[in-house]
Amino acid sequence: MRVTRFLCVVIVILDLILLPVEKSFAAGSKFPNKPIQVIVGFTPGSTDAQLRPFIEKMPDYLGQPMTFVYKPGAAGALASSFVSTSNPDGYNILGGAQSTIVVIPLTQKGVNYTLESFTPICNLTESYPVLWAQSKARWKNLRDLVADAKQNPGKISFTSTGTMAIQHLLVEAFAKEAGIKLNHIPSTGGAATITPLLGGHVDMAVGDIATGLPHVKAGTLVPLGIFNTKRVKALPDYPTFVEQGYHVDIPMIFGMMGPKDMPKDVVESLSSAARKVYENHKSSLVDTYSRLGAEILYLPPEEYRANLYRQRDSFSKIVSDLTK
Repeated sequence: MRVTRFLCVVIVILDLILLPVEKSFAAGSKFPNKPIQVIVGFTPGSTDAQLRPFIEKMPDYLGQPMTFVYKPGAAGALASSFVSTSNPDGYNILGGAQSTIVVIPLTQKGVNYTLESFTPICNLTESYPVLWAQSKARWKNLRDLVADAKQNPGKISFTSTGTMAIQHLLVEAFAKEAGIKLNHIPSTGGAATITPLLGGHVDMAVGDIATGLPHVKAGTLVPLGIFNTKRVKALPDYPTFVEQGYHVDIPMIFGMMGPKDMPKDVVESLSSAARKVYENHKSSLVDTYSRLGAEILYLPPEEYRANLYRQRDSFSKIVSDLTK
């Protein structure tokens, strides 16, 4: 009996001695020590194409693989909700544009997250929505379109990736500034935005450069305006909305976000890996993104955060103006 009690006491003492050591070892384990999932809120397409050139090379600097996991639904809100409630350990991160974390909480009721529910990691790229028309359309620029729309209020149609999506909001902001009324017909996104325009079922479409660029080269589509402050490399001969007198110039920005309260060292590990990809592969990245009609825009965590909050202010005003 005494021997048994003695052994029990020894075991308890050893547990007390080793417990802090075990905790210290666990706390000190270096991130990452297992694969990282990049959660995308849409089916494979334009969103993961913007992220992939970075994501494919970041494991070289992290020592662990990064894989895309697709969780489409609710215009990207399903994936955003999943990440916002995930363990903030850096193994589930959200990849995508600002639409799901900035615009959706402004436009959809019942969403269980806000911009504050996330930790910005870094911005990677930006691309520029374009208002497309058929090359045989009766307008050659925004001035012609506005004049026609004033003569025919509500009769000129356009399609976008979805109601209250960024592209839709940008066209509505332009229409409000121009004093015209357009008829919005939402699509399911991607190539589905351009298809009804090519078929003559709508008068215009707003979408990304990569989707429309092949049709510009084929001579079937023309850009009426690009949502940016300056002309873009992929379409150097076509003016922006700003050049044509309309101050609607918010680009799509693509980056990575984690759940709220991610440890700073984890954020820095991920952001640093993306920065090294940018620094060491800049030439090939520039070539890749030029084919996508996009440009590299690496922003570290605090700059990315500031940009997202500026965007929320801009979209808050647009949504407020449209719902008055």
